[in-house]
Amino acid sequence: MTLTDELLTELGDSGLEQIAGMLGTDTTMARDVVEAVSGVIIGGMARNARHPDGADALRAALDDHVDTDPFTGDVASLTRDGHSILGHVLGGQGTEQAADGLARFAGVDPAIIMRLLPLVAPMIMSLLANRATRRGMNASAMADDLDREQPARPGELGELLQDLLDALFGGGVPAQGGPYESRSPFGTGTTGHRGAPDGHEEGDFENGTGRTGGFQEEDPREDPREDPHEDPREDPRQVAPGTSNPDW
Repeated sequence: MTLTDELLTELGDSGLEQIAGMLGTDTTMARDVVEAVSGVIIGGMARNARHPDGADALRAALDDHVDTDPFTGDVASLTRDGHSILGHVLGGQGTEQAADGLARFAGVDPAIIMRLLPLVAPMIMSLLANRATRRGMNASAMADDLDREQPARPGELGELLQDLLDALFGGGVPAQGGPYESRSPFGTGTTGHRGAPDGHEEGDFENGTGRTGGFQEEDPREDPREDPHEDPREDPRQVAPGTSNPDW
């Protein structure tokens, strides 16, 4: 079973229905979009893990995500953590580029995909962490496992993901630099205002067992990925589009 298969199983029908509500479409398209979103995240992890230091950093970071349950966590925290993970995997501008490509695939506003990406990222991180621990994977084995996920994407979706990842990473191994730290991405960033765009009360997001919460809408006045008072030129960890931030 692939990581995406595991993700869809954990989401269940209830999760897909919520995502369909976000997208303004049916659950069949929602499933396709989830597969595409997870494919970009997993593909970004795989590209980073092709570099030995990148694999070591990701494997160390996974230890902080074993036995976490993002499928029942607070949506605001999930989104905040997801932005941090995406910053490491794709880079800030790379995440936006991925969202644009996925939005064209789904026929929706890129802003909606930008809300979905950080929800899915912690789920993938948790599933990969549990797999790596369960199978006793070291960094090299984890990198090989991520690479094996890529051919599982069929037809049009596989071509879309290949094109997106090549655009983000230039068709090769992403450039790496700076010291690697096994710091968890969880617990960093800022939190937007709480609220549910679909009218639900904020609550838990669970895999179809009857307890679901609305997806949180970010405050448009706040960007959870950036501090408006900081000069980005002063951030030594800021990275180019498609270039991972190795400082986990």
